[in-house]
This record gives sequence, structure tokens and C-alpha cells, in this order.
Amino acid sequence: MSKLNVEQVKAESHGLRGPLAGDLESADAYLSEAGKVLIKFHGSYEQTNRDKRGAAAKEYIFMVRSKLPGGRLTAAQYLAHDDIATRFGNGTLRITTRQGIQFHGVVKGHLRDTIRSLNHALVTTFGACGDVVRNVMCCPAPSDDPRRVAVQRIADQLSAATLPRTKAYHQIWVDGEAIVADEEDPLYGTTYLPRKFKAAIAFAGDNCMDIFTNDAGLIALFGEDGALAGFNVVAGGGMGVTHNKEATFARLADVIGFVAPEHAVDVVKAIVTVHRDFGDRTNRKHARLKYVLEEQGVEWFRRELQARVPFAIEDPRPMPPFVVLDHLGWTETSPDTWSIGLPVDSGRIADVGPRRLRTGIREVVSRFGASVQLTAQQNILLSGLRDADRGAVEALLAAHGIVTVERISGVRRNSLACPALPTCGLAISEAERVLPRVMGDIDAALADEGLAGLPIVFRMTGCPNGCARPYVAEVALVGRSLDKYLLYLGGDRAGTRLARPFQDLVPLGQVADTLKPLFSRYRDERQGDEGFGDFCDRVGFDVLKATITEAAVAGA
Repeated sequence: MSKLNVEQVKAESHGLRGPLAGDLESADAYLSEAGKVLIKFHGSYEQTNRDKRGAAAKEYIFMVRSKLPGGRLTAAQYLAHDDIATRFGNGTLRITTRQGIQFHGVVKGHLRDTIRSLNHALVTTFGACGDVVRNVMCCPAPSDDPRRVAVQRIADQLSAATLPRTKAYHQIWVDGEAIVADEEDPLYGTTYLPRKFKAAIAFAGDNCMDIFTNDAGLIALFGEDGALAGFNVVAGGGMGVTHNKEATFARLADVIGFVAPEHAVDVVKAIVTVHRDFGDRTNRKHARLKYVLEEQGVEWFRRELQARVPFAIEDPRPMPPFVVLDHLGWTETSPDTWSIGLPVDSGRIADVGPRRLRTGIREVVSRFGASVQLTAQQNILLSGLRDADRGAVEALLAAHGIVTVERISGVRRNSLACPALPTCGLAISEAERVLPRVMGDIDAALADEGLAGLPIVFRMTGCPNGCARPYVAEVALVGRSLDKYLLYLGGDRAGTRLARPFQDLVPLGQVADTLKPLFSRYRDERQGDEGFGDFCDRVGFDVLKATITEAAVAGA
């Protein structure tokens, strides 16, 4: 479907309804072209199993994504997700890089039951995809600390305030009532946004949200008394790129100003309206808010934003330097109460051989009543555990072969990957399925250079759209063609500097060999506790490329 027709489909959808109800009743395994566009707003994508492309008939399957502000679920809600994965999905859960959960392998005949079952657990998929504000991210660290409670409350309020107002979702998926059109949405209008919109909330000093990769973000600041003073507001970040299209690029958000807590939701809504009114509706590759800021300028954006709100947007307030806290391992969250953060490879919660991660997590949640928080690093936190139960929890995890953070390498701890093949229609190359092999090769190369356990922020995507945020990694692989990748270097550990393209068309099997001479030079020339990305940025790409050439000549 052409770019122009997407806008037409939205305009003529009668509140995101279109032909969806009829498509669901059709005997076809797939949706109409308009239905494929509109179902994204309801939290699902139509896909095909690309491992079976040579088959006589395509295998149509759907991804369904739940929308979880701050990645938080009760024990009952998590168990509902686990049950749905068995009944309607492919038997796995996948934590997204935006703190949601995806089901893969859902067939069309199970779509309504999947979404209805989630709704009964008080979870929605509405707005998890589509040209609207997606899941609102927030630091997931479990705690009874009033500061964290206050910030999570704002995440919940922002999620509710940016949910489309149409009744289509419940009419189509839940209630089955007569389809009646709504009035125009007060925030989105009839054509919603030019493209997706990503929002997040971080704590000053902790960039576990990758806050600068978002269209809009809030950074929580606190006074000396511990009370929430307000938020520094950021806008204009985004990761999506198109290969060989210089007009598309990754961009970090700018710090725009400071607002009081009571104005946080309204200032983000105002940013949404700027995107709505000035975003490109003719070219979807150029339709993100980052291009508005890049082309109109940050000062223009500040003036435009101020004109849309009745309160003063102050100058940004000072912030401490960012680090990234992944919240893994045991953490005491309140007296006698603990949380344990478990690493999840590429976010895929599955039972694979002796490592029965899915069964083990389900057992901890059901036996101990643990609540769940999902992280932007695709990991899972199980919280509300009593001190007296820690030993039993550890024994249960060990019995299920679940690997805890103490037993993984620094690179693996800091890695992300998108699903890519076989389900994503945009994927050019593998990502999730080959990540373990790449991690093993890199770990071996680091060990050979005396750098075993070095924490490197590593990310891998099957295409340049950037779902795993590769462009703020120290090292990243972005799918370029079958089993070949564009290698990026030079981001920092804190996610505050963009990586840059370093070498194109690197074969998958040569990634570690390409990096190994750079690891050797880093070992010998790093300054203090300088990260690998900082080292690459400091010495420059010309030096790094010469290092690789010299190593190749020496090994010839």
C-alpha cells in the first residue's frame, strides 16, 4: 500500500474500524490491505513465516503486543500472558525493548480470543503499535520509595491520556457491540499521527530507558528533601534509518526545558500535537518528530511548544551524568522484601533444553506471588519476594537451569537483539536467532586479548529500523544483506552519544575477527576505566581501520 493510501485509510476508518470486523469473520487466513494498516493500532501485525517462503501457500501468522506502562504486571497478569502463549501463541513470550510483551505465531482465528483474554486480565493491546503514542516506558526498579511511586503514577497517567478515544477496540475485540462511529479524537484527529510516537520517563542519572532515543521524554529531578521537583523535558530522538538514504538518520533528543510535576502529562501531549501538525504525511520514512526538530531547529520547537501550553516551560535544570543501571540480581526494595532481576537472552522467555526459563519464572510467580517488571534491556524483575523465601527461589531457579546475572559475560549482559527472521517482514538478516553465536565469538575474542568479562554495550538488528536501538551502542550490527551487516562503533555506555558506521558488509562469521585487533589496541591504550566505545570515539576511525589493515597484513 502506498504512503498516501495509509493516510487515506486512517481518514476513512471511522475511528480505526475500517474493514477489521469483516476481516475477522472472513475464512481467509489474512487481512485486507486496509485491515493490515488498521490492526497495527489495535496492537498486532500481520506476518508470514519466512522460513516457509518456498511452500505452496504462505503461512500467515500474527504478532500481538501488550501495552504495559513501565513494564509492570501483577502476578495474575503475568500468568495470564503465560497462559495465552500456550493457548494461542507459539509457546513463548518475548519482552520487547519498550517493556511490553509480544506473542508470536498467533493465527487469525485466535486473534479475538488472545486480545479478549488480555482485556479480562486488565491489560490492553490498544495503541501498542500504529501511528499513536506507543507504550510509555518508565524505570522499572521495584520499590516502595515514594519517588518511584510518583514517577510511575505519571507514566500511568500519560499512557491513559494518550490512548485513542475511539470505542472501536472494545467493539471489535471485546464486546462485539454494534459498530458505531465516534467523534473526532481530541488529541489525534481523524488521521492520528504521521508515524509512531515513543515516550519514556527516566530518573536523573539512570539512563536505563535510553531516554534520548525517544520522540519525547521526561527526566525526573528531585529536591534535597526527596520530593519530586519536576522533569527536564527532551524531544526529537529516534532510531529509524533507511540504508543508502542520507535523508534518514538516527538522532538523539534535545533537552527542551523543565516543567513542574503537575504539567508533565500536558507538556508531552503538546509535543504530540506538534508531531501531529508538522510531521511529514507524504513520506513515511521522513515522518518522525526528529526530522521536524532537525529541520525547524530546537529554538523554533521551544517557541512552538510554549505557545501550545498555558504554563511556563523553564530552562532545563542541571542533571548528574548518566549511567545505565540494569537492575539485575538481588535488590532489597523495602525491609524484608526483595526483587531478583533475571537476564533474558533477546527477551525470549522460552523453555529450551535444560534451560526452562519460562516454566521457572511461572513457578516463582505462582508459588511466591511475585509481581513482574520488564526492563528496556529485555530482562525481567520478579519482586515482592520475602527475605525468608530467597533460598527457595534460588533453588527453584537452579532446578530449572536458569542462568543468573553472576554467570553471564559483560557483553551478554549488555546485549539486545530484535526478533528479525523468520517473522518480521522488514528483516534483511538474522538477529535474535544468531545472537548467542555472535556473543560466544566476541567473548572468545575478548578472552584471547585478556579482556574476559569486559562490559560492552552490544546490539543487533536485522534491518536499519533500529528496534533494538543499535545506534546508541558501543558496538552494533545492523542487517545489510543475507548474513552481512553494517558494523557501527563509538557509542557510549550511558547511551548519550550516537555510534557511527564503521565497516559495511561484514560477514556474520567474521564479526569477532574484525573486532579482535581493536580489542588488542584498546587493551594497550585505554585510559583508566575508559569504555570501548569511548576509546573508539577518541582514537578515531582512521586509526581503527588502519589497525585492522595492519592485522590483516600481519596474518597473511
